[in-house]
Amino acid sequence: MKKIIFLFLTVIILTFSCKNTNNSVQEFMYPDVDLLSPNASPITLGTDSTIIVLSDYIPQKADIQKIIVNKALSYSFSNDSLLLKLKIISDDLPQSSVLKINLVGIEYSLLLKKSLKEKYKITFNSKGENYKSVAVKGEFNAWNPANTPLVNNNGIWEAEIEIEAGRYQYLFVVDGFETIDPANNEKVSNGMGGFNSLLNFGNTDKSKIPYLYTKSIGQNYFTIENENKFDTLIVFYKNYSLKEDFVTKTENGDYQIVIPGDARTQRKTAIRVWAYNKHGVSNDLFIPIELGQVIENASQVSRDYFEAAVLYNVFVDRFFDGNSDNNRPTPDNTILPQANYLGGDIVGATQKVKDGYFQKLGINTIWISPIVKNPEGAYGAYPNPKTTFSAYHGYWPISFTLIDDRMGTKEELHQLVAIAHENNMNVLLDFVANHVHEEHPYYQANKDVATNLYLPDGTLNTERWDDHRLTTWFDVFLPTLDLSKPEVYNMLSDSAVYWIEEYNLDGFRHDATKHIPEVFWRTLSLKLKNKIAIPEKRAIFQIGETYGSPELISSYVNTGQLDAQFDFNVYDAVSSAIAGDNSFENLANVISTSHKYYGFHNLMGNITGNQDRGRFISYAGGTLKFDEDAKLAGWTRDIEVGNPIAYEKSEMLIAFISTMTGVPVIYYGDEIGMPGGNDPDNRRMMKFNNLSEKELNLRNKSSELLNFRKKSLALIFGDFKILQSTNNILIYERTYFDKIVIFAMNKGTETTKIDLNIKKRFNTSEFKTLNEEEINTNSQKIDFDLNANSYIVIYN
Repeated sequence: MKKIIFLFLTVIILTFSCKNTNNSVQEFMYPDVDLLSPNASPITLGTDSTIIVLSDYIPQKADIQKIIVNKALSYSFSNDSLLLKLKIISDDLPQSSVLKINLVGIEYSLLLKKSLKEKYKITFNSKGENYKSVAVKGEFNAWNPANTPLVNNNGIWEAEIEIEAGRYQYLFVVDGFETIDPANNEKVSNGMGGFNSLLNFGNTDKSKIPYLYTKSIGQNYFTIENENKFDTLIVFYKNYSLKEDFVTKTENGDYQIVIPGDARTQRKTAIRVWAYNKHGVSNDLFIPIELGQVIENASQVSRDYFEAAVLYNVFVDRFFDGNSDNNRPTPDNTILPQANYLGGDIVGATQKVKDGYFQKLGINTIWISPIVKNPEGAYGAYPNPKTTFSAYHGYWPISFTLIDDRMGTKEELHQLVAIAHENNMNVLLDFVANHVHEEHPYYQANKDVATNLYLPDGTLNTERWDDHRLTTWFDVFLPTLDLSKPEVYNMLSDSAVYWIEEYNLDGFRHDATKHIPEVFWRTLSLKLKNKIAIPEKRAIFQIGETYGSPELISSYVNTGQLDAQFDFNVYDAVSSAIAGDNSFENLANVISTSHKYYGFHNLMGNITGNQDRGRFISYAGGTLKFDEDAKLAGWTRDIEVGNPIAYEKSEMLIAFISTMTGVPVIYYGDEIGMPGGNDPDNRRMMKFNNLSEKELNLRNKSSELLNFRKKSLALIFGDFKILQSTNNILIYERTYFDKIVIFAMNKGTETTKIDLNIKKRFNTSEFKTLNEEEINTNSQKIDFDLNANSYIVIYN
């Protein structure tokens, strides 16, 4: 199986033996010229070959003087020297290896991870029925049945797939109809009212894989320890492999890593560490360095560290009306009020920054919904009750660069960004690249810039989310741009760069990421790096939106494309566990899968909800059901909170995203428990005043949790380890040198006694709890009662 990788910058890695050294190595200076961007992501190889687009790693032109690969690999260049192909030629390929690239006399390295995929035969027994076609869709094939049709073999339909050991959700598609696997009793909620079958494949013993953790900080060095023996330790500083003398095994069995001398004059450098043995690759460590020293206080973490970001989705029209002069609902009586403009604007968002609303809540990054010019008329239709829709949401662009006057002005956006920056906050813009509205002048001038509305068989190519995901239209009035064409992706990527250059924005939230060809994301990222990030030395953060398998989502998350995407799989698992019947054991497995694909120090967005789903609190309170149409429910009945226990469950969800790896993301109103069905009922006008006692309490608890997150290095940069997972209990720890946070939650109906063993480097007498719960300590053991529908945050 061939795998194509499109990353962006260089990863630098090396394996080395451990031997004694002295502090004189600290004076060694790595070259000041870095032709690659920092912290390039590792590459997971295909089972046969892998193609690397070199411009993803090397944004500025430079001649490659030498390539060195493991002896189990061969390499070759394309005729134009733009692609590097790696091919496995031996079974001796280790779990991790190093690709070394020499540019202008400087050696950079990339970490290569061996694919762990194996062949697996999937079958469907027709039991005498005469079916015309059977296919399978699931997490292993991007939920696209066209990727895996089954072949009929005397009534047994079969297909061979390649997958790693793990748990995979899937469905069969039989003569066009989806069904769970009748031969498999294991199933899991799909988070949308139905179920998927669950395939358990392989038997990887995770208990034998190396686990690394940070231990202590010294002058110009730090130490790490490990559980389970490893064959090789891998350490990068910036984009350079640390030389052997920088890493020493001490008498205690831990490893001392010296910080290179050139780090003393530089901001935002980092050292990353991996290890591997025959059972697998360890978790990754990320150690942030400021001016030659390991960061030891959260006050050293500036807003350009997106590892410390706490996001808030400002849905502009529904957030706050700061300027009533620009209120102009669409004058069409076929539009019901919920689907029309309600008056929120850019000035309203700015006012809330000035008022300190976000800062008090613990937010340091606001993501504003699209503010680009949208059409004036009514479009689309909903049958019950009958209504059309205005473009209040901003996702129907008729311009690439003009601001919709109903949202604000150019000057008002400049002011929002400037005031946010004055308050140490980032601003991300929601950018719509996939499609335009049919009134867009660009489309009207040349309709060949769009994909075809009709498929070759004559059927409409609308809402074909998986089998035609790169060409499907969202609706008949929303042409999908053909972003495989250079003239289209170059034009649109230039438009995106304009927003960053003109308004000094800090990045983008990208709509409909999986429906856009990778060439667009690589082109945009390359331009952002060469025009802004490299010359201005500032961070630009890009987070995407993709519903699908971790393999599909991760294909867009790498050094050459996006920094992150929203982790909908984790959200589905945690929301259906806290508010439904799914287990925390399943959530733990989903978290482990996410770490496998995105790394332990990822920037993936952990959400409380979004504009395309029913409100979490209404599911938790029972007024919304997982097995119903949440959009229809929102239109046809009054969806409120329901059982007041939903506020406790909402607090549990916010506590979870505040302590997890990745980036917390608050959908506006979830901090007070706003209820609702799906779109547009989940987009009610934000409430700031006349809050109930429970709403105020939830907002206060949200503020406490998110501000705690911002101040905790263990939660920003810490290691992660699951300590316990059962049907009702989930416990994990985050550690960063001498700092520790333990998070535990109980979704059951009874109090549970918890006993934990604590590593010797932590003094349990210093342990506290965020909500002042009682815990008992005895040397390196702690115990506490975990109440029903509750959580606890323990820290030192």
